[in-house]
Amino acid sequence: MSSSLIDHAFEFAQYQVRALVERDPDFYPLYTEKGKWRHSKPAWTRWCDGFLPGMMWIFHEETGEQEWRELAERYSRPLEPRKDDREVHDLGFIFYHGTYKRWYEATLRDGSPDESLNDVVIHAGQTLALRFNEAAGCLRSFHGENSNFIDIMMNVGIIFYAAIATADITLLELAYKHCNVTRRTLVRGDGSTAHEGIFDTNSGEFLKQTTQQGFRGDSCWSRGLAWSLYGFGTVYELTRDPTWLEVAMLNADFWLSHTDEFGIAPWDFDAPPDGRLSIDQVDTSASAIAASGLFDLARLAPTVAQRQAYRDRALITVETLADEFLGEGDDAWEGILRGGVYHIHKDLGVDESVMWGEFFFVEALQKARHLLMSDML
Repeated sequence: MSSSLIDHAFEFAQYQVRALVERDPDFYPLYTEKGKWRHSKPAWTRWCDGFLPGMMWIFHEETGEQEWRELAERYSRPLEPRKDDREVHDLGFIFYHGTYKRWYEATLRDGSPDESLNDVVIHAGQTLALRFNEAAGCLRSFHGENSNFIDIMMNVGIIFYAAIATADITLLELAYKHCNVTRRTLVRGDGSTAHEGIFDTNSGEFLKQTTQQGFRGDSCWSRGLAWSLYGFGTVYELTRDPTWLEVAMLNADFWLSHTDEFGIAPWDFDAPPDGRLSIDQVDTSASAIAASGLFDLARLAPTVAQRQAYRDRALITVETLADEFLGEGDDAWEGILRGGVYHIHKDLGVDESVMWGEFFFVEALQKARHLLMSDML
């Protein structure tokens, strides 16, 4: 594994984010169009605002540079009112993965913890819990009262975090119910996942698996699988309940057996061999998410063999992304990572840079740097 390749990608990521901030200050992009962040195509929902400041926090964590700290605070602060946003299911992305939790952790490292920052994270978790559908036993997606997305597994961690921080048993039970229903209805026996589950809003009966972004309701949309792998692993780390580790590892084993040795996933594992929706269309964002989740499982899995398998695939995936998919060599390309997919059916962000791909790639680079550094000690 080449640490120089990882370091180069990390430096390039900082260069591209600096250029974005200088070119378009205080703009929170979602996906590129022909390599440009600023365009007229729709955003669909505002779920990605935490990822740009999240990268800034990672850059500060790794370099200690005050410039990144100041930028991270500047881009995080305007998001605070969204702690009351009841229109999205993505508050975990915004506050737990991206902004205020990292900001709070920075103050802990400084030796002067700012509990008001942690209060924002807790408040956001409590707000997200208001999306709970009592009949179905799960959080509803932004798509409708009857809908649960696999994506929510990446957000439910903020509810666990809030429940543990406040010793709120009711909140904890709610989060457990969501995970149980998701495991039962969206995670299949072979470890693959459905994107969306539909429920009867009156009885709560589970009706069917379907999709908004995958190839079919019964296919395995790769980004959804990555969300599940990473999300259940996070829930295990928060609760230490082995049930959730088992699900994360089931997802991970499907991922390992259905991607090639270099770790790059198609946009959907069941996509057809040709045509506009071809399986040849990769989604580097899914691969970056999975790599970051696999790094976590490489710490958490119970056996040496499992930890080694997850570690090796995470490292090779990051190496492949850094070697083959950086947006360098073309001065007009504004993103860090090419080959991402937002919404293939709506023709939004296909074979482009996407903000979650940028963030989880940078996070995976950070984890790879730490792992390689520990190997040298």
